[in-house]
Amino acid sequence: MLDRNLNIDANSYRAIILSAGRGGRLLPLTERLPKCLLDLRGRSLLAWQLRALAEAGVREAVVVTGYGSELVDVEIKRHSPPGMQVRALYNPFFQVADNLASCWIARAEMSGPCLILNGDTLFEPEVARRLLAASPAPITVTIDRKAAYDEDDMKVVAAGDRLTAIGKKLTGGDVNGESIGFLRFDAAGSKQFVAEIECSMRVPAGLRRWYLSAINDLAGAGVDVRVLSIEGLQWGEIDYPADLARGRAMACGWIAKEPVDGAQSVANAVV
Repeated sequence: MLDRNLNIDANSYRAIILSAGRGGRLLPLTERLPKCLLDLRGRSLLAWQLRALAEAGVREAVVVTGYGSELVDVEIKRHSPPGMQVRALYNPFFQVADNLASCWIARAEMSGPCLILNGDTLFEPEVARRLLAASPAPITVTIDRKAAYDEDDMKVVAAGDRLTAIGKKLTGGDVNGESIGFLRFDAAGSKQFVAEIECSMRVPAGLRRWYLSAINDLAGAGVDVRVLSIEGLQWGEIDYPADLARGRAMACGWIAKEPVDGAQSVANAVV
């Protein structure tokens, strides 16, 4: 599908959503339910993600599952947006590995242009549109900027729009953004990323690495990794109960703007 406003063929991008984790910091809400299925005003986090991707023109998504995979399978069957092909890919290592292993499981899906999205990132459709419309680059990392960053932020150092480092342990005045967990790869970037994660998974430490550590290594090796600011747009990472409350507030606002029965949907939404 060609979005005339973006001047880009969004249909050429396959979205890979990393949703294998349980979400232990949200217990007891995730005692029997994976984080990606938590309710945000009547729709799951995963349903909101798929909806936003579909509105941006993406027509194929692969959801990497782990904890509660059977429940996610049911959600996909029930709530995939019309015109979008959505399927699940099971990660059997989800209990012993971090999300780099989920990318390794999905490496065959990265045979061309693709998007990689954290399973706990909630975002409005304009975020996806802006990422798809960004200037060509092998790898593009969406970032937001704020006055200060905490130890849990995936911090970014960039020189202009060129990413030079990314990681949670970065400190100092050079930090000038945080990754929101949403990346775009062209065909060459996908190939470079797959080669890097295959190397990382050959060493024992690979099981405990984030996939963004592979992006950091690629940038350090001279690969052209760009940043794209989505400042001013609505998004949130759902890690803690307070994040869930903020996410539900955002979802409430989005539902209120929907053209059909929006107000009634808000009234009937699950709190």
